[in-house]
Amino acid sequence: MRTKNDFVSCRKVICFMGLNSFQLKWIAIITMLIDHVGAVLFPYEMGFRIIGRISFPIFCFLIVEGFFHTRDVKRYMLRLFIFALISEIPYDLAFYDRVWFQERQNVFFTLFLGVLLLYFLERSNGILPKLGEVFFVMYMAGFLCTDYGGRGILLIVIYYVLRERKKAALGAGAVWNFLYGWQRIQNYGIFAAFFLAFYNGKRGARIKYFFYVFYPAHLLILFCLKGCLSGNY
Repeated sequence: MRTKNDFVSCRKVICFMGLNSFQLKWIAIITMLIDHVGAVLFPYEMGFRIIGRISFPIFCFLIVEGFFHTRDVKRYMLRLFIFALISEIPYDLAFYDRVWFQERQNVFFTLFLGVLLLYFLERSNGILPKLGEVFFVMYMAGFLCTDYGGRGILLIVIYYVLRERKKAALGAGAVWNFLYGWQRIQNYGIFAAFFLAFYNGKRGARIKYFFYVFYPAHLLILFCLKGCLSGNY
């Protein structure tokens, strides 16, 4: 006969199964850091970039989850936009050795546009207006040259539309990685589906502002390290 303690133990096991959003965010942050270390310091070592392909799909998945769980969507969007502006100079310095490089904008702009799109999709009625909004924001991401561009917005839409159908979302998200062509390194992003498959729907510990600060900070550090290693400082 089962005792109360047995049921409590079973419940604890179930609660600790899978990965929560906190753990997924750390996986995305670590793989992003590996990617950027490779891109900035070891551009010819493709192993860093291959590992880094895992990060963006996870961030897109989490941005959709964040949209549905945030208490204030407008503040969420404002936070993304502010840090997109803050991160632009560190991004351009790290990757292009310039204070301003207008041909490419950092990933925060992509995430901001993605959440902005979801905000309007939730308030629109009818398939045609929704499709119009999707294509318009995809166009804007491409026009503004944000990281991953319109295809990045598309991945956010995939996770949004299929949020209640996890297997379909993971499958469509995995296929998305091949939109870059069979020879492109983003194909390795398919492995992000392995981690997302273990998502248990729980938030876990909160690191609300850590990633926002970490993104521009680590880019500045990498820029300085690149300067030291190249002998420019």
